Amino acid sequence: MAIRQKCDKKRNSLLKATLSLVINNGFHDAPMSKIAKMAEVSPATIYIYFENKQDLINQLYLETKVAFFNYAFENFEIEQSIKDSFKQVWLNIATYRLNNIDESNFLSQCENTPMIDEKSRQEGLKNLQPLLDLWERGKQKGIIKLFSPYLLYAYTIYPLSFLTSVHQKENFILNEKHLEEAFQSAWDSIKL
Repeated sequence: MAIRQKCDKKRNSLLKATLSLVINNGFHDAPMSKIAKMAEVSPATIYIYFENKQDLINQLYLETKVAFFNYAFENFEIEQSIKDSFKQVWLNIATYRLNNIDESNFLSQCENTPMIDEKSRQEGLKNLQPLLDLWERGKQKGIIKLFSPYLLYAYTIYPLSFLTSVHQKENFILNEKHLEEAFQSAWDSIKL
């Protein structure tokens, strides 16, 4: 049992080091040698856990995406109204982004890079299904506009990246009032 924990510890150290290097230096300035050094393991140890850098990045992406969506759908209740269910998810996403800055920045970087392979992107998107189902129910009930899920995401979730980014830089502090206003704007943009 102690050996397994030690292995998990090394793997987690490698993932943590990769996250830190990528968000601070970018994907291309995070070579395996720097990752190993930061994780305090030998470079050969990386290949016990990951096939190559692409595999390491993809696994970090998937694990971060799963954690993000698990948080997003915490306390999500399908029995609530469409608006209340969506608000719960929206606020969870806002809270995650505010409290997990490194992970949020990493996911934002992943959206705009070819470093994440298509298989991993598709796998990561599977975790979004409860939100897509909620929007679909809202469309069927005549509550949400008949927009593509991409447009719904662009109008409602994507702006949170901007807002949490300016909050992080202390250009604009997202307090409770601002979050309520931002949610209402997001909701108004998609409701019929």
